[in-house]
Formats: sequence, structure tokens, C-alpha cells
Amino acid sequence: MSGLVNDGMDKVSMMESEDRIEKTVDIYVSAEAVRDMKYKKDTEDFNTSKTQTPQHTGSDCVRIRSSRAALVCLVLLCVLLLTAVIVLCVHIHTKSTNYTEERDQLLNKISNITEERDQLTSKNENLTNERVQLIFKNKNLTNERDQIIFKNENLTNERDQLIFKNKNLTNERDQIIFKNENLTNERDQLIFKNKNLTNERDQLIFKNKNLTNERDQLIFKNENLTIERDQLIMKNKNLTNERDQLIFKNENLTNERDLRNELQICAGWTFYQSSLYYISNETKNWTESRRYCTERGADLIIINNREEHDFVKNISGAAVVWIGLTDIDVEKTWKWVDGSNMTSGFWAYKEPGGGREENCVVTVAVPISKDWQNLVGWHDAACNKAYQWICEKRIVQLLLP
Repeated sequence: MSGLVNDGMDKVSMMESEDRIEKTVDIYVSAEAVRDMKYKKDTEDFNTSKTQTPQHTGSDCVRIRSSRAALVCLVLLCVLLLTAVIVLCVHIHTKSTNYTEERDQLLNKISNITEERDQLTSKNENLTNERVQLIFKNKNLTNERDQIIFKNENLTNERDQLIFKNKNLTNERDQIIFKNENLTNERDQLIFKNKNLTNERDQLIFKNKNLTNERDQLIFKNENLTIERDQLIMKNKNLTNERDQLIFKNENLTNERDLRNELQICAGWTFYQSSLYYISNETKNWTESRRYCTERGADLIIINNREEHDFVKNISGAAVVWIGLTDIDVEKTWKWVDGSNMTSGFWAYKEPGGGREENCVVTVAVPISKDWQNLVGWHDAACNKAYQWICEKRIVQLLLP
């Protein structure tokens, strides 16, 4: 510690000596600059005195004297500066000798400090490695500690569970002991009851033998009754079949009678392919024409095939007649009066073409007027126009009750 303090003091003294040298050099440089300026001024004054007129000689003498005085002062100042420089050089030489010795000492100390620094660096590295190892060991120990704590918690939980189970088992054991005592008592009671039941069983066996004999007699009687029952069932089936046949014949006769009555009522109707057709002599709009048909148990005609279409052409002749086809509900979706969609049609050329104003259909068999442009087939027309119509009634409707 004292060596470091001495080194600090030596460094402070060296810095002070260097400051003194710098100040001395600055003084010498300043003196040289002042001397040069004085010399230039004297030279200029001398040149100026030569060019002046004789009337200024008195003031020139004053200037010359002041210049000489300044020169003398400058010389004295230079002598003093030279003396100071010599003294300073001697001092610096003396100090330099001392500084050389101090420098050697400092170099020796620096070498020692460097060796100590290297040793400390090596120790620091070793300590760093030891610290890293200790940190790693600390982490491992921490992990082991956490694992042990976790295991301890698990063991504690298991212990508590085992204690709880032990309590439950103890309670169950006590209950089982109590039940066992009860069962023992019940067993004794059952043994006593068993003896009584054995006696009763023997009595029942005797009674069973008697009942068995009675049963055999009843079975023989039952077999005889079964044979008689089967004969009666057979007779009943035959009678039922005969009754059903009679009922069927009666229904056929009733249907035939109703059909005759209906055919007598339907005078003026034409029969074709299990249907009756009626063509009107008067004209009505489409709605009234359909109402006329429905009031008589029929409806406007539904044309299902080419044969029926040809039949309609034959019976309608030159008349324009309504048929049961319309798109009143959905435009361009043609449906028959029974709600079925039209699958095939017999439209005239460029038909249907009436748009929203013509939603009902007539059929033209013979081109007889300019209204139909000499076209044969189906045409859409306004439903409020009056034409003849054709009603259709199926024979099945007549037969159904």
C-alpha cells in the first residue's frame, strides 16, 4: 500500500516539473517574439526618419533614445532568460537522473504487478469455472429437492388414502361381523323351519301322487275335448267360406244394379275405354263448364294418350270444346283437373302462346274459323270465354260406394 502511495507522489512531482519546463519555454518564446517586434519597429522608425524634413529632428531624437532604452531592456531580458534556461537545464538534468532511477523502479514494479495480475486472472478463471460447476450442482440439487418434495407429497396423499381405506375396511369388518351374527341366527331359524318343511314336503308328496292320478284322468278327458273342438273349428271355417262367397256375390249383384241405375240416369253419355263421356250442346266459360261436370259426379276430360285424343276429335266434330287442362295456379305449369302434371300434349302450331291472359285450354278438331288460323290441336284461351265442353266419368267411380 505504501509503495502505491509513493508511486502516486512521484508521478505528481514529475507532472509539476514538466509544467515548469513548459512555462519556461513559453516565457522564452514570448521574449523572442517581443524582440523581433521591437527590431521591426526600430527599422521602420529609422527609415521614416530619413524621409522626413529637417523640421522634425527634435522628436526623432526622443524616439531614438526610447528605442535604445527598449533595446537595452530587451538585452537584459534575454540575459535573464538565458540564465533561467541554464539553471533550468541543470535542474532538469538532475531531475532526469532521479527520474531514470524512478522509471527503473516503476518498470520493476509494473512487472511485479503484471505477474500478480496474471496470477489473479488465472485464479479468477479457476473461480469462475468453480462457480459454474457449483451453479450446475445447485440446479441438480434443486431439481432433486423438487422431485423429493413431489414424491413426499405423493406419499403423503397415498398415506392419507390408505388411512381412509383402513377406516372404511374397519367399518366394513364391523358390519360383516354384525351381519354374520344375524346370519347365524337366521341359519338356526332356517334349520328349524327346514325340519318343519321336510315334514310338510312328505305330506305334499303324498298329496301330489293323488293329484297326478287325477291329472292323468283330466288329460284323457282333455284330449277327447280337443278332438271335438278341432271338428267344430273345421265346420266353422267351411261355414265362414260359404258366408264370404255369398257376401261377394251379393256385392257384385248390388254393383250391377247400381251400374244399371247410373247408366239409365246417364242418357246421352258415350262409353269408351272404361269411361263415360258427355259433350254439351250449349256453351259456358271454363269454370261453369267444370261445375256442370262436378255436379254430375264427373269432371272436365283428361286426355292421357293419342287414342283418347282421336276419340275426342271424333265426338267433338267441328265444335271447339273445353278440356280439363289449366295453368291458373302457376304460369306455364300446365296441370289437369285431378292435380297431375301434363306429361304429353297435342298442342297446335305455336301453342300455347297466350301468356298470362289465356290460362285454360280448348281442343279444335276441324279448322273451321279464322280465329284458330286453320290450326288443329290444343289452344290456350281466356277462361271467361264461352265454349262447349266434354265431361268424363270413370266406371270405377260408379262401382265404388
